[in-house]
Amino acid sequence: MPLSSRMPDLAEFEVLLAIAETGSLGAAARKVGLTQQAVSARLASVEARIGVQLAVRSPRGSQLTAAGVVVAEWAHQLLDVAHHVDAGLASLRSDARSRIKISASQTVAEQLLPRWLMSLRAAAARRGTPVPELTLTATNSSHAVADVTDGAADVGFIESPAAPTGLRSKVVASDELVVVVAPDHRWARRPRPVGPAELAQTPLISRETGSGTRDSLIAALQRAGCDPAYQAPPVLELSSAAAVRAAVLSSQAPAVMSRLSIADDLAFGRLREVSTPELDLRRHLRAIWVGGRTPPAGAVRDLLGHIQTMQRLQRGTSAT
Repeated sequence: MPLSSRMPDLAEFEVLLAIAETGSLGAAARKVGLTQQAVSARLASVEARIGVQLAVRSPRGSQLTAAGVVVAEWAHQLLDVAHHVDAGLASLRSDARSRIKISASQTVAEQLLPRWLMSLRAAAARRGTPVPELTLTATNSSHAVADVTDGAADVGFIESPAAPTGLRSKVVASDELVVVVAPDHRWARRPRPVGPAELAQTPLISRETGSGTRDSLIAALQRAGCDPAYQAPPVLELSSAAAVRAAVLSSQAPAVMSRLSIADDLAFGRLREVSTPELDLRRHLRAIWVGGRTPPAGAVRDLLGHIQTMQRLQRGTSAT
Protein backbone atom coordinates (compact mmCIF):
# COMPACT_ATOMS: atom_id res chain seq x y z
CA MET A 1 0.00 0.00 0.00
CA PRO A 2 1.24 3.55 -0.68
CA LEU A 3 2.30 5.72 2.24
CA SER A 4 -0.22 8.27 3.46
CA SER A 5 0.22 11.96 2.76
CA ARG A 6 0.83 12.47 6.50
CA MET A 7 4.12 10.54 6.44
CA PRO A 8 7.09 12.90 7.12
CA ASP A 9 10.12 12.73 4.87
CA LEU A 10 13.61 11.73 6.01
CA ALA A 11 14.84 15.34 6.30
CA GLU A 12 12.04 16.12 8.76
CA PHE A 13 12.90 13.05 10.82
CA GLU A 14 16.54 14.19 10.91
CA VAL A 15 15.48 17.56 12.34
CA LEU A 16 13.38 15.86 15.04
CA LEU A 17 16.30 13.65 16.06
CA ALA A 18 18.64 16.65 16.19
CA ILE A 19 16.23 18.43 18.53
CA ALA A 20 15.99 15.30 20.70
CA GLU A 21 19.79 14.99 20.90
CA THR A 22 20.60 18.67 21.51
CA GLY A 23 17.55 19.95 23.39
CA SER A 24 17.71 23.23 21.49
CA LEU A 25 16.46 24.53 18.16
CA GLY A 26 19.66 26.54 17.70
CA ALA A 27 21.94 23.57 18.42
CA ALA A 28 19.78 21.33 16.24
CA ALA A 29 20.10 23.87 13.41
CA ARG A 30 23.89 23.80 13.66
CA LYS A 31 23.87 19.98 13.69
CA VAL A 32 21.83 19.63 10.48
CA GLY A 33 23.31 22.68 8.72
CA LEU A 34 20.18 24.86 8.66
CA THR A 35 19.17 28.17 10.22
CA GLN A 36 17.23 28.16 13.50
CA GLN A 37 14.25 29.66 11.68
CA ALA A 38 14.34 26.82 9.12
CA VAL A 39 14.47 24.16 11.87
CA SER A 40 11.56 25.81 13.68
CA ALA A 41 9.55 25.95 10.45
CA ARG A 42 10.35 22.32 9.62
CA LEU A 43 9.27 21.15 13.10
CA ALA A 44 6.02 23.11 12.80
CA SER A 45 5.44 21.61 9.37
CA VAL A 46 5.89 18.01 10.51
CA GLU A 47 3.64 18.58 13.54
CA ALA A 48 0.94 20.02 11.29
CA ARG A 49 1.31 17.14 8.85
CA ILE A 50 0.95 14.34 11.40
CA GLY A 51 -1.47 16.23 13.66
CA VAL A 52 0.53 15.64 16.86
CA GLN A 53 2.68 18.03 18.95
CA LEU A 54 6.22 16.65 19.11
CA ALA A 55 8.13 19.28 21.11
CA VAL A 56 7.53 22.00 23.67
CA ARG A 57 9.50 25.19 23.10
CA SER A 58 10.63 27.37 25.99
CA PRO A 59 13.35 30.01 26.68
CA ARG A 60 15.44 27.24 28.21
CA GLY A 61 15.29 25.07 25.08
CA SER A 62 13.03 22.50 23.47
CA GLN A 63 11.87 19.24 24.99
CA LEU A 64 10.11 16.40 23.21
CA THR A 65 6.60 15.51 24.27
CA ALA A 66 5.75 11.90 25.13
CA ALA A 67 4.54 11.46 21.54
CA GLY A 68 7.71 13.13 20.29
CA VAL A 69 9.86 10.62 22.17
CA VAL A 70 8.01 7.73 20.50
CA VAL A 71 8.24 9.30 17.04
CA ALA A 72 11.96 10.07 17.58
CA GLU A 73 12.60 6.39 18.35
CA TRP A 74 10.82 5.38 15.16
CA ALA A 75 12.77 8.04 13.27
CA HIS A 76 16.04 6.67 14.65
CA GLN A 77 15.20 3.17 13.37
CA LEU A 78 14.05 4.47 10.00
CA LEU A 79 17.17 6.62 9.49
CA ASP A 80 19.40 3.67 10.41
CA VAL A 81 17.81 1.72 7.58
CA ALA A 82 18.02 4.74 5.25
CA HIS A 83 21.76 5.15 5.92
CA HIS A 84 22.27 1.44 5.25
CA VAL A 85 20.38 1.72 1.95
CA ASP A 86 22.29 4.91 1.04
CA ALA A 87 25.63 3.16 1.60
CA GLY A 88 24.45 0.19 -0.44
CA LEU A 89 23.40 2.42 -3.31
CA ALA A 90 26.79 4.14 -3.23
CA SER A 91 28.44 0.73 -3.45
CA LEU A 92 26.26 -0.18 -6.42
CA ARG A 93 27.16 3.09 -8.15
CA SER A 94 30.83 2.41 -7.56
CA ASP A 95 30.46 -1.14 -8.90
CA ALA A 96 28.56 0.10 -11.95
CA ARG A 97 31.36 2.54 -12.71
CA SER A 98 34.15 -0.01 -12.21
CA ARG A 99 32.76 -3.08 -14.00
CA ILE A 100 30.87 -3.68 -17.24
CA LYS A 101 29.72 -6.89 -18.92
CA ILE A 102 29.28 -6.63 -22.68
CA SER A 103 27.56 -9.05 -25.05
CA ALA A 104 28.14 -8.19 -28.70
CA SER A 105 27.45 -9.62 -32.13
CA GLN A 106 30.59 -10.90 -33.78
CA THR A 107 31.06 -8.08 -36.27
CA VAL A 108 31.00 -5.48 -33.51
CA ALA A 109 32.96 -7.65 -31.06
CA GLU A 110 35.75 -8.43 -33.52
CA GLN A 111 35.97 -5.31 -35.68
CA LEU A 112 34.93 -2.36 -33.51
CA LEU A 113 34.88 -3.05 -29.79
CA PRO A 114 38.61 -3.80 -29.36
CA ARG A 115 39.44 -0.33 -30.69
CA TRP A 116 36.66 1.31 -28.69
CA LEU A 117 37.65 -0.40 -25.45
CA MET A 118 41.37 0.32 -25.79
CA SER A 119 40.58 3.95 -26.52
CA LEU A 120 38.34 4.09 -23.43
CA ARG A 121 41.14 2.69 -21.27
CA ALA A 122 43.62 5.20 -22.70
CA ALA A 123 41.23 8.09 -22.03
CA ALA A 124 40.71 6.92 -18.43
CA ALA A 125 44.48 6.70 -17.93
CA ARG A 126 44.97 10.25 -19.26
CA ARG A 127 42.35 11.58 -16.86
CA GLY A 128 43.77 9.58 -13.97
CA THR A 129 40.40 7.89 -13.37
CA PRO A 130 39.99 4.19 -12.59
CA VAL A 131 39.93 1.89 -15.62
CA PRO A 132 36.71 -0.15 -15.63
CA GLU A 133 36.91 -3.93 -15.59
CA LEU A 134 35.57 -5.06 -18.96
CA THR A 135 34.20 -8.49 -19.88
CA LEU A 136 33.27 -9.06 -23.53
CA THR A 137 31.31 -12.01 -24.90
CA ALA A 138 31.22 -12.40 -28.69
CA THR A 139 27.99 -14.01 -29.86
CA ASN A 140 25.23 -13.34 -32.39
CA SER A 141 22.63 -10.59 -32.25
CA SER A 142 19.77 -12.70 -30.88
CA HIS A 143 21.93 -14.04 -28.06
CA ALA A 144 23.16 -10.52 -27.25
CA VAL A 145 19.53 -9.40 -26.94
CA ALA A 146 18.81 -12.35 -24.62
CA ASP A 147 21.90 -11.61 -22.50
CA VAL A 148 20.87 -7.99 -21.96
CA THR A 149 17.22 -8.89 -21.33
CA ASP A 150 18.16 -11.55 -18.76
CA GLY A 151 20.71 -9.35 -16.99
CA ALA A 152 23.71 -11.46 -18.01
CA ALA A 153 25.14 -8.36 -19.75
CA ASP A 154 24.99 -4.68 -18.82
CA VAL A 155 25.01 -3.58 -22.46
CA GLY A 156 24.82 -5.31 -25.82
CA PHE A 157 25.75 -4.50 -29.40
CA ILE A 158 23.73 -5.93 -32.28
CA GLU A 159 23.60 -5.74 -36.06
CA SER A 160 19.96 -6.78 -36.53
CA PRO A 161 17.88 -4.79 -39.03
CA ALA A 162 15.49 -3.49 -36.37
CA ALA A 163 15.74 -2.43 -32.74
CA PRO A 164 14.53 -5.16 -30.35
CA THR A 165 11.25 -4.62 -28.50
CA GLY A 166 11.44 -4.17 -24.76
CA LEU A 167 14.96 -2.71 -24.81
CA ARG A 168 16.37 0.76 -25.35
CA SER A 169 18.79 1.20 -28.20
CA LYS A 170 21.08 3.70 -29.88
CA VAL A 171 22.82 3.58 -33.25
CA VAL A 172 26.58 3.62 -32.67
CA ALA A 173 28.01 2.78 -36.10
CA SER A 174 27.16 1.79 -39.65
CA ASP A 175 28.12 -1.15 -41.82
CA GLU A 176 27.32 -2.64 -45.20
CA LEU A 177 26.87 -6.22 -46.31
CA VAL A 178 28.78 -7.42 -49.36
CA VAL A 179 28.21 -10.40 -51.66
CA VAL A 180 31.59 -12.11 -51.96
CA VAL A 181 33.06 -15.08 -53.83
CA ALA A 182 36.43 -16.74 -54.23
CA PRO A 183 38.62 -15.27 -57.01
CA ASP A 184 38.01 -18.29 -59.26
CA HIS A 185 34.22 -18.25 -58.86
CA ARG A 186 32.25 -17.57 -62.04
CA TRP A 187 30.59 -14.52 -60.45
CA ALA A 188 34.02 -12.92 -60.02
CA ARG A 189 34.29 -12.56 -63.83
CA ARG A 190 30.70 -11.81 -64.83
CA PRO A 191 30.21 -8.36 -66.38
CA ARG A 192 26.69 -7.77 -65.07
CA PRO A 193 25.47 -7.37 -61.47
CA VAL A 194 23.57 -9.99 -59.51
CA GLY A 195 19.95 -9.08 -58.99
CA PRO A 196 17.88 -9.67 -55.83
CA ALA A 197 15.91 -12.60 -57.30
CA GLU A 198 19.03 -14.41 -58.48
CA LEU A 199 20.74 -13.92 -55.14
CA ALA A 200 17.66 -15.14 -53.27
CA GLN A 201 17.56 -18.31 -55.39
CA THR A 202 21.29 -19.05 -54.97
CA PRO A 203 22.36 -21.37 -52.12
CA LEU A 204 24.74 -19.33 -49.97
CA ILE A 205 27.26 -20.04 -47.26
CA SER A 206 25.35 -18.42 -44.44
CA ARG A 207 25.59 -17.44 -40.81
CA GLU A 208 23.34 -19.26 -38.36
CA THR A 209 19.74 -18.34 -37.51
CA GLY A 210 19.75 -15.39 -35.11
CA SER A 211 22.76 -13.77 -36.74
CA GLY A 212 22.33 -10.08 -37.50
CA THR A 213 24.07 -10.56 -40.85
CA ARG A 214 21.58 -13.22 -41.90
CA ASP A 215 18.58 -11.22 -40.65
CA SER A 216 19.84 -8.08 -42.41
CA LEU A 217 20.15 -9.93 -45.72
CA ILE A 218 16.63 -11.37 -45.41
CA ALA A 219 15.28 -7.88 -44.65
CA ALA A 220 17.10 -6.39 -47.68
CA LEU A 221 15.73 -9.08 -49.99
CA GLN A 222 12.23 -8.51 -48.65
CA ARG A 223 12.54 -4.78 -49.34
CA ALA A 224 13.53 -5.70 -52.90
CA GLY A 225 10.34 -7.79 -53.29
CA CYS A 226 11.72 -11.30 -52.65
CA ASP A 227 9.50 -13.58 -50.57
CA PRO A 228 11.58 -15.32 -47.85
CA ALA A 229 9.53 -18.48 -48.39
CA TYR A 230 11.07 -18.86 -51.85
CA GLN A 231 14.69 -18.18 -50.92
CA ALA A 232 17.10 -21.04 -51.47
CA PRO A 233 18.22 -22.85 -48.31
CA PRO A 234 21.86 -22.26 -47.32
CA VAL A 235 24.45 -24.65 -48.69
CA LEU A 236 26.16 -24.39 -45.29
CA GLU A 237 25.41 -22.61 -41.98
CA LEU A 238 28.33 -21.45 -39.85
CA SER A 239 28.55 -19.60 -36.55
CA SER A 240 31.38 -17.13 -37.24
CA ALA A 241 32.54 -14.76 -39.95
CA ALA A 242 35.96 -16.45 -39.96
CA ALA A 243 34.35 -19.80 -40.73
CA VAL A 244 32.23 -18.29 -43.51
CA ARG A 245 35.31 -16.66 -45.04
CA ALA A 246 37.25 -19.94 -44.99
CA ALA A 247 34.33 -21.79 -46.56
CA VAL A 248 34.02 -19.25 -49.36
CA LEU A 249 37.72 -19.52 -50.17
CA SER A 250 37.56 -23.31 -50.33
CA SER A 251 34.32 -23.68 -52.28
CA GLN A 252 32.35 -22.43 -55.24
CA ALA A 253 29.55 -20.92 -53.14
CA PRO A 254 28.98 -17.19 -52.49
CA ALA A 255 28.36 -15.59 -49.13
CA VAL A 256 27.06 -12.29 -47.82
CA MET A 257 29.42 -10.79 -45.24
CA SER A 258 30.09 -7.58 -43.34
CA ARG A 259 32.37 -5.20 -45.19
CA LEU A 260 34.02 -4.42 -41.87
CA SER A 261 35.01 -8.06 -41.38
CA ILE A 262 36.53 -8.60 -44.84
CA ALA A 263 37.97 -5.19 -45.73
CA ASP A 264 41.52 -6.56 -45.97
CA ASP A 265 40.44 -9.57 -48.05
CA LEU A 266 38.76 -7.27 -50.55
CA ALA A 267 41.70 -4.85 -50.62
CA PHE A 268 44.23 -7.62 -51.35
CA GLY A 269 41.99 -9.56 -53.73
CA ARG A 270 41.63 -12.65 -51.58
CA LEU A 271 37.85 -12.26 -51.95
CA ARG A 272 35.95 -10.60 -54.78
CA GLU A 273 32.97 -8.33 -54.29
CA VAL A 274 29.96 -8.99 -56.52
CA SER A 275 27.94 -5.94 -57.52
CA THR A 276 24.31 -5.84 -56.32
CA PRO A 277 23.11 -2.31 -57.09
CA GLU A 278 19.42 -3.20 -56.72
CA LEU A 279 19.91 -4.25 -53.10
CA ASP A 280 20.31 -1.81 -50.23
CA LEU A 281 22.65 -3.74 -47.94
CA ARG A 282 23.51 -0.87 -45.61
CA ARG A 283 22.71 -1.39 -41.93
CA HIS A 284 22.96 0.22 -38.51
CA LEU A 285 24.88 -1.24 -35.58
CA ARG A 286 23.15 -0.59 -32.26
CA ALA A 287 23.90 -0.56 -28.57
CA ILE A 288 21.09 -1.99 -26.44
CA TRP A 289 20.31 -1.79 -22.72
CA VAL A 290 17.51 -2.23 -20.19
CA GLY A 291 15.97 0.79 -18.53
CA GLY A 292 15.37 4.41 -19.37
CA ARG A 293 15.91 6.37 -22.53
CA THR A 294 19.45 7.29 -21.50
CA PRO A 295 22.01 4.51 -20.92
CA PRO A 296 22.59 3.36 -17.32
CA ALA A 297 24.86 5.65 -15.30
CA GLY A 298 28.41 4.48 -14.75
CA ALA A 299 30.66 2.49 -17.04
CA VAL A 300 27.91 1.79 -19.61
CA ARG A 301 27.14 5.49 -20.11
CA ASP A 302 30.86 6.31 -20.12
CA LEU A 303 31.51 3.68 -22.81
CA LEU A 304 28.65 4.75 -25.09
CA GLY A 305 29.57 8.41 -24.66
CA HIS A 306 33.17 7.62 -25.58
CA ILE A 307 32.05 5.64 -28.66
CA GLN A 308 29.87 8.55 -29.76
CA THR A 309 32.81 10.94 -29.39
CA MET A 310 35.09 8.61 -31.40
CA GLN A 311 32.53 8.27 -34.20
CA ARG A 312 32.04 12.04 -34.34
CA LEU A 313 35.78 12.62 -34.56
CA GLN A 314 36.08 9.95 -37.26
CA ARG A 315 33.34 11.56 -39.32
CA GLY A 316 35.07 14.91 -38.96
CA THR A 317 38.38 13.43 -40.08
CA SER A 318 36.73 11.72 -43.06
CA ALA A 319 35.05 14.96 -44.09
CA THR A 320 38.38 16.76 -44.24
